[in-house]
Amino acid sequence: QSSLTNSDIIFVKLHAPWEVLGKYAELMNVRMPFRRKIYYLHRRYKFMNRIEKQISRFRGWLPRKPMKLDKETLPDLEENDCYTAPFSQQRIHHFIIHNKDTFFNNATRSRIVHHILQRVKYEEGKNKIGLNRLLSNGSYEAAFPLHEGSYRSKNSIRTHGAENHRHLLYECWASWGVWYKYQPLDLVRRYFGEKIGLYFAWLGWYTGMLFPAAFIGLFVFLYGVTTLNHCQVSKEVCQATDIIMCPICDKYCPFMRLSDSCVYAKVTHLFDNGATVFFAVFMAVWATVFLEFWKRRRAVIAYDWDLIDWEEEEEEIRPQFEAKYSKKERMNPISGKPEPYQAFADKCSRLIVSASGIFFMICVVIAAVFGIVIYRVVTVSTFAAFKWALIRNNSQVATTGTAVCINFCIIMLLNVLYEKVALFLTNLEQPRTESEWENSFTLKMFLFQFVNLNSSTFYIAFFLGRFTGHPGAYLRLINRWRLEECHPSGCLIDLCMQMGIIMVLKQTWNNFMELGYPLIQNWWTRRKLRQEYGTQRKTNFPQWEKDYNLQPMNAYGLFDEYLEMILQFGFTTIFVAAFPLAPLLALLNNIIEIRLDAYKFVTQWRRPLASRAKDIGIWYGILEGIGILSVITNAFVIAVTSDFIPRLVYAYKYGPCAGQGEAGQKCMVGYVNASLSVFLVSDFENRSEPTSNGSEFSGSPLKYCRYRDYRDPPHSPVPYGYTLQFWHVLAARLAFIIVFEHLVFCIKHLISYLIPDLPKDLRDRMRREKYLIQEMMYEAELERLQKERKERKKNGKSYHNEWP
Repeated sequence: QSSLTNSDIIFVKLHAPWEVLGKYAELMNVRMPFRRKIYYLHRRYKFMNRIEKQISRFRGWLPRKPMKLDKETLPDLEENDCYTAPFSQQRIHHFIIHNKDTFFNNATRSRIVHHILQRVKYEEGKNKIGLNRLLSNGSYEAAFPLHEGSYRSKNSIRTHGAENHRHLLYECWASWGVWYKYQPLDLVRRYFGEKIGLYFAWLGWYTGMLFPAAFIGLFVFLYGVTTLNHCQVSKEVCQATDIIMCPICDKYCPFMRLSDSCVYAKVTHLFDNGATVFFAVFMAVWATVFLEFWKRRRAVIAYDWDLIDWEEEEEEIRPQFEAKYSKKERMNPISGKPEPYQAFADKCSRLIVSASGIFFMICVVIAAVFGIVIYRVVTVSTFAAFKWALIRNNSQVATTGTAVCINFCIIMLLNVLYEKVALFLTNLEQPRTESEWENSFTLKMFLFQFVNLNSSTFYIAFFLGRFTGHPGAYLRLINRWRLEECHPSGCLIDLCMQMGIIMVLKQTWNNFMELGYPLIQNWWTRRKLRQEYGTQRKTNFPQWEKDYNLQPMNAYGLFDEYLEMILQFGFTTIFVAAFPLAPLLALLNNIIEIRLDAYKFVTQWRRPLASRAKDIGIWYGILEGIGILSVITNAFVIAVTSDFIPRLVYAYKYGPCAGQGEAGQKCMVGYVNASLSVFLVSDFENRSEPTSNGSEFSGSPLKYCRYRDYRDPPHSPVPYGYTLQFWHVLAARLAFIIVFEHLVFCIKHLISYLIPDLPKDLRDRMRREKYLIQEMMYEAELERLQKERKERKKNGKSYHNEWP
């Protein structure tokens, strides 16, 4: 049928009759419902019964399950309450068939039709097979299943019911009014297929698991707020009007009182307090618990959706692979047919080139970070000599803030480049199948994006202010620029700013691009149609015309959705010791993200092809890798970036309570003075010497200034050499890293060992179902034979040796 808006476009609508559906459902081993499930109560222990009674009594005081969707609005999804078996036309009488038109749902029908189209030969020749090839060579512009009508209705869903499943999904899932409700996952699976259903199940599970992490993170922050007035260190910083700090940059930076950094010291305490170590351990354990319980949740979903025994069929070879290696063939051990073959030497050489490309791109990221470092070093002096007093007095914060914003812009620009490079390298590797191509591309894009997003954060956390030297002997970049120092109150404030700004900007930008871009494109298409055909004519368009004007799903499927969430998971766990509010920001974003994605799938995109999947694929391994990395980084953040270890060493070894085994606030008296070293102003290098002589503080030129380090005074036998306290702190830092990592890894492994992948009740249900299915199949067959026997007797026919 020709398009109403463009006569050059012709739509071909495909419909599969019952006979075709039945035949291919049998070939594809599609599982269909054949008998209602029989639930049984297993034996409960008295103790468990008592606990359940107490919980139910407590629930009586709470609202009645406000997060659950109203069951009256949801349809009775028969396949979830029935035992299923691979469809067979010979045993068709076993299956529950009320209506042949609705027995196979729309997602299954579209999957069967796509299966047929992928295998149809359209022209003579060995490789002239399949719909994908026709799409790639431009014979067809698009191929998509149709939505089930409009997602809007004049009538309320409560009074008139849903007009179709799309309308129901919009009201119960994609609407902002149900943001606090659980997702109707069974309905999502029925409409979009198992692969998309699993993504939303994982996203919902991750969001739910963020609640305890966000609560504890907020508690750590509030603990910092409540203990702020009792913190001895910030008190001493605020009262230190007589301590004059050395300039933090060459020439233009002035001497400053330590008390000027009072605000920064207080803000640092909000994030770096006694509860931070506990929170870092909690988050490492949380990441493990999240992954282990997701395994269990996935097993329950796989059971409910009949994915336990489902195995991916042998994939077709990619056309590009076939075209490249069609001259060499060898026998496929599974199908027994000859197929194109890639030599080992060719495969290795391609992988080496691809790995070199990845390494080069990572070097480009490091070069970009190096550029940001130079920017920070140069602009500190520029801002210190600025005309405006506000910027001049807060030169370091202004430098950090602008550097983070520039860094964010570079991140977004490099992301565009990375996608093209990742595509080129993946195609260069020539993966054999689509899933191999997808896994290879996913790994490259994740590595690029992860390094791109986190490299500057790693620099601030572990390198900023670590290798600056000391006044009079500063280490310089290209023997010109003095390396950047930490603020007098520490480097943690820079790390907090970096994480906060990047996380908020990245999530805002992603949400805009995810929803705003297709919204604008669809609005522009509708506007052109209104101008050409009028509003009335547009409403009469057939469904295929309306769907064609929607945006196609991303070329890489769910890749962008998963990547965004996995990178966010990295932000939430890797540097959480420096920014306890990260889980809260992630939670707020994800509550919006679920409804944004739902709205986009239901209203803005063409209906994607329903496909099956057992789990979230390669992303699970990446999540495990991030969980391991987070333990190491948090150990280093606490030991190296924060002042937790130096304070402990002072409290137990050098403070007023030394040797008494105490570490209260009174034991921290004198810590600030003990953590600062003395420098003789006349020892400054010519290029470092500040323009002011510090006479504004005491009326006469300054003789000494202080700086953050553990070094001997200028008049000691070894001027500016490391003190014993420095070595004590260094040893304590290394010991903490080793103890923290081993302790947390032990807890993680213990938890993963104690939590089984399959819940016990699910294992029992699976065993019972297997037993019952065998019984039912036997009974159904027996019943059929007995019916046949009775019919034969009625007709006066009798056969000898008949069973039973």
